[in-house]
Amino acid sequence: MDTAAAAEDGQLSVPSPAKARLSALGFDPVVADYYWVRALHLVGRELGAVEQHGDTIGDLIELVTALDPWVDHPYRFAALWLTSSVEHVRRANALLERAIAYHPRQWRNRFYLGYNHFFYLEDNARAADAMEPAISMKGAPRYLGAFVARLRSHEAGLETAAAFLQQLIRNAPDGFKEAEYLKAYDEIETERRARYLDAARAAFWERHGRDIRDPSELWEGPARVIREMPPPHPLHPGFEWVLDEESNEIVSSFYGSRYELHIHPADAKRRALWRRQIEPSGAGSGDGTAADAAVGEGTSES
Repeated sequence: MDTAAAAEDGQLSVPSPAKARLSALGFDPVVADYYWVRALHLVGRELGAVEQHGDTIGDLIELVTALDPWVDHPYRFAALWLTSSVEHVRRANALLERAIAYHPRQWRNRFYLGYNHFFYLEDNARAADAMEPAISMKGAPRYLGAFVARLRSHEAGLETAAAFLQQLIRNAPDGFKEAEYLKAYDEIETERRARYLDAARAAFWERHGRDIRDPSELWEGPARVIREMPPPHPLHPGFEWVLDEESNEIVSSFYGSRYELHIHPADAKRRALWRRQIEPSGAGSGDGTAADAAVGEGTSES
């Protein structure tokens, strides 16, 4: 093996998998471990400038997984560090697809693949397709089904998300997961009612030539356009419909926001940069365009 000092300045020479396999003399896993350590060293010694080594990291992990495809963490290591360009993300996705082929019951690989499609490539449909099989896998987080439903609702509509959650509720393996799915279904039902109020708001504007000052104008007083207020939550009383101070949307005070994917402002800026990488090339994002969003449970940001 070439262990020259050139490796220390980032000029590590990475052989092709075929050449490495020939020189390994049957000790493929040992050679794979060596280059895996080199990848860890390359990333670990950097102080915030890992992206400059993206090509080398990709070469190292492709070599490691070619020599020993049954490894586990290196695939997700690539997903974490190959994020500096669209090409690097797609390279990481190819590695994650290989990981799924060798570890079909490992939920994390599907989650990372889905996240890359969702966050970096803005393709909600492919993200949902990647994550959905992981929902029932051992160790998968309980919020995963609700998050996939949100992805489905953006691409295929609220009714599709509701049908998807109904299926999850019917097949829930335990009461804890069933409770998570029921909570998500309550959010969809609340969103249905909010959209009903949106339509009533449009009718109010058309009839009276102005916007509402408070949602209660839609069902109270001589200017009302609907007979009664739909409950702001399917199960919990004591809440109200309010106008959000920032968006001016009608929202339930139980949730404080509408049923949609949310993103932290800092991540919104990152996604804008990614979008500029994708759009000029005409590379698109497949069959879906994601809302600005981030992985999270319920309506929280994460």
